[in-house]
Amino acid sequence: MDRMLVGGTLTSGQARRSAPALTAAGWVVGAACTALILGTPYLRFGYHNPELHVVLDSVDACIALLLAYLLVGRLRRTRRLQDLLLVTGLVLLALVGLGAALAVRGLPVGTGQTLAVWVSVTLRTAAALVVVAAALAPAARLTRREAARGAQVAALLVLALVAALWTVRGVLPVAVTASAPTSAQHLVIEGHPVFLAAQALSAVALLFASLHFTRQARVRGGDEVLRWVGPGCALLGFARVNYLLFPSLYSGWFYTGDVLRTAGYVCLLVGATREIGGYWAARADVAVAEDRRRLARELHDGVVQELSWIRSEARTLSLDAGSARPAQSILDASDRALDEARAAVDALGRNPDEPLGYALHRSARDVAERHGARVVVELDDSVRADQHQRHALARIVREAVGNALRHGGAGCVRVTLEATPAGGRLVVEDDGRGFDVHATAYDDGYGLTSMRERAQELPGACVVTSAPGRGTSIEVTW
Repeated sequence: MDRMLVGGTLTSGQARRSAPALTAAGWVVGAACTALILGTPYLRFGYHNPELHVVLDSVDACIALLLAYLLVGRLRRTRRLQDLLLVTGLVLLALVGLGAALAVRGLPVGTGQTLAVWVSVTLRTAAALVVVAAALAPAARLTRREAARGAQVAALLVLALVAALWTVRGVLPVAVTASAPTSAQHLVIEGHPVFLAAQALSAVALLFASLHFTRQARVRGGDEVLRWVGPGCALLGFARVNYLLFPSLYSGWFYTGDVLRTAGYVCLLVGATREIGGYWAARADVAVAEDRRRLARELHDGVVQELSWIRSEARTLSLDAGSARPAQSILDASDRALDEARAAVDALGRNPDEPLGYALHRSARDVAERHGARVVVELDDSVRADQHQRHALARIVREAVGNALRHGGAGCVRVTLEATPAGGRLVVEDDGRGFDVHATAYDDGYGLTSMRERAQELPGACVVTSAPGRGTSIEVTW
C-alpha cells in the first residue's frame, strides 16, 4: 500500500514512478539544448557579459552552500556515508564559486588567471568524482566520530590540492583561451589536454551519477533528495558537455552551459527543500502521536482504573443487596463508561496507519471477550479507509457488538467487511432477542443515533434491520 506523506508531498509509490520521469526530463532538456546549438549554425549561444557571468557563479555557489547546509541536517539524522559524500561535493562546488576564484583576483593577471582556472577545474572535477562516490556508496551508517573524521579528511585533501597548485603556480600552463564565439558550427574545443580531459571526466561522472541516483530513488520511494538529485546531476553533466564543446566557463562569456548548470542547482535545491518540509511534517506527526499516547496512558491509569473499581463494587452490591435493580443500573452504566474509556484509550494509542481490517477485528474481539461471547469476523483486506473513516467504523463495530451482547443477549455476533464498487460495506449481525426498530432502540436511542451519525460522516449510510426474536443486523455502506 502506498504511504501518504504530509505536507503535500507524494506517496512513496508515486515518488518511485516520478523519479525516472524527472531524470528523463533533465536528460531531454540538457540534450535538446546542446543539440539545438549544434544543429543551428546561426543561433547565438554566447554573450560577452563578465558581470552577469560573475553574478551567476555567485548565485550557483550560494545555492550549493545552502543545499550543503540543509543536507547537514539530513546527515545528522541518517549518518549515512552517501549523505556525507553529497555534502562534501556541494561544499567543494560552493568553494569554487565563493572562494577559489575570488582569492586570486589580486594576483598578477597571467599567473592569477591561470591559477584560478586550474584551481576551479580541479575542485569541480573532484566534486564530480565525490558525487559519483556518493551514488555508489553502500547503505552504511557512520558513527558520529566517523562522520567527523570523514569531514576532516575531505577538508585536508582540499587544502592539499590547493596548496599543490599554489606551489607550482609559476609553471602552470594556460588552460583555455577566451576566444569570442561566432557560431556553433565551428566548435571551440581548445585548451590544454588535461583541462579538456577533466571537463569530459566531470560530464561522464555526473551523467552516470544521475542514472544511479534515479535507480536508488525508485528503490527508496519517498526520498525526496534522491528523486531530485537525478535530474540535477543530468543538467550539471550536460553543462559540462557544453563547457567542453564551447569556450569555458572561466572566461567572461555567458553561455548555455551556465543556464544548464544553474537549472541543475535549482533541481538539487528543490529536492532539499522538499526533504526538509517532509521532515518537519513528520516531526509534527510524531509529536501528535506522542501526545495521543500520553493521553491514552493517562486515561488508562486514571479513568479506566476508577471505572473498573466502581464496576467491581456495583457487582458486589448486586450480589449482597436484596434488590439488585439499583446496583444493576450502576453496573450497566459502569460497563458503558468503561467501554467508552477503553475505546478512547484504544483510539489514542494505536498506530494511525493501522489496516482497517485489523482495527475492526480488534474492536469486535475486545468487546466480545469482556462479555464472554463468541464473535465471527470475515474481513476483506482490500477495503481501504483513511484514519477518520477507520476510527468511525471501529466505533460503530464496538457499539453494535456491545449492544448486541448487553441488551440483545446474543450468543454469537458476526462482523463482515467487503469491498463494493462504490467503496465498502460493513455488516454486524447477531442472534439475540432483537427488537422493534420503530418502537424502541438501544440505550434509549443514543446507540443507534451515534452509529447513524458516524456513518453519515464517512460519508455513508447506516441501515438497522431487526424484529423481536429474530436478531439484529446493522449495515453500513460508504
